[in-house]
Amino acid sequence: MSLMSGVSDFFGLDIGTTAIRIVQLRGKGPTKTLNKYGYTKLETNLSQSEAKTDQLKLMDNVKTLLGETRISTKNVVVGIPSSRVFTAVIDFDRLAPNELAQTIKYQAESLIPTPIAASTLDWAQIGDSPANKSKVEVLLSSVPNKFVEERLDLLEGIGLNVIAFEPDSLALTRAMLTADATLPQMVLDIGNLSTDLIISMNGAPRLTRAIPTGYDAIVKAAMQNLSIEQDQAEQFVTKFGLSKDKLEGQIHQSIIGTVDLLMTEIDKSIKFFQNRYGDNAKIDRLIVTGAASVLPEFPLYIANKFGVSVEIGNAWRNISFSPERQNELLALSNHFGVATGLAERTE
Repeated sequence: MSLMSGVSDFFGLDIGTTAIRIVQLRGKGPTKTLNKYGYTKLETNLSQSEAKTDQLKLMDNVKTLLGETRISTKNVVVGIPSSRVFTAVIDFDRLAPNELAQTIKYQAESLIPTPIAASTLDWAQIGDSPANKSKVEVLLSSVPNKFVEERLDLLEGIGLNVIAFEPDSLALTRAMLTADATLPQMVLDIGNLSTDLIISMNGAPRLTRAIPTGYDAIVKAAMQNLSIEQDQAEQFVTKFGLSKDKLEGQIHQSIIGTVDLLMTEIDKSIKFFQNRYGDNAKIDRLIVTGAASVLPEFPLYIANKFGVSVEIGNAWRNISFSPERQNELLALSNHFGVATGLAERTE
C-alpha cells in the first residue's frame, strides 16, 4: 500500500471519528524532529458517513487544517481505520520469496473477508511459526479497494499526493514502542467508538483487534445508570473515572460493567496470544492511549486486572522538540499516536 519510493518530505494524516490530526517531522534516523502538527474537531458521524456531501465536507476540513498549520508539502501518508482493515497472522510453508508470494495470493481468497479481486492485499514475513518450525509467520492485511479508491480520489481532489496508506494499528505500534522492543507488549488505543488492541513482539505486530467498545460506551453507561444528560456524564466520567471514593463511588458503579466488557475482550486476546506463543508470551508491559486513557484510576485498574506494568502512551516518545513545548504536546499526546506513527514511516 505504498508508493513512497524514497520520498522524505511528507506528513501523516489521521482522519479519526471525532477529529482530524496531522503531523510533519523532519530529519533522518531513529529520532526525528517535530516540524508541524495540528488537529481539528469533527461533527459527530461526519467521518463515518458515506454520503458524498459529507465526504466533501470532510475534505474541506482537511484542507482548512492544512492551511492553518502551513504544511507546504502535498505528499501524505494516510491512516486506514482498523474497522476497514482485516489483519491476521497466518502460518505458511517455508518457501522461496516468489513462491511464498504466489501461495499467499492463492490462499488469500479463503482467508480474507472480502473478494480478493475487490481488495488490496499486503503482507510481510515476520518470523518462524511457533507451532511448526517448517512454517513461517506472515502478517497479512487486506483493505476493500472501494474504500481506498474513494479516499484517494477525495484527497487528490484537494491537491494532495498520497504516497502510502497504512493501517492505524501499524502506525500506533511505531509511535508507541521503541524500535528495539523484543518482549511482548500490548498497545491499547481506547478511542471514542472502539478500542484498537495490538500485541507486538520482536518488533512486529503478532495480534491486532478492533473491539467495538470505547469511550462513548462508557459515557452512555453513566448516562443510563445515573439518568443524567451527556454533557454531565462526560464531566463526571472525565473527572472521577473509576475512583471509588468520589461521589460515593456512583460513577465507578455506573461504568464498571461497560469497562469490564472491554476487560473481558482484552483477557481473551491475551489468552489467545499466550496459547499460540507459550512460554515466550508473557506481556511485558501494556501501553494505554486514546480518549479513555487519562480517566482517573483507569490505567491502575487495568494493571491490577492483568498483573502487568501499565503506562500512558506518549506519541512523541521518538520525537525531539523544544523543551518549552513539552506541556503543550504531552497534553495532546493520547490523541496523536496514529498521526505521529504515520509521519515516522520510513519505507
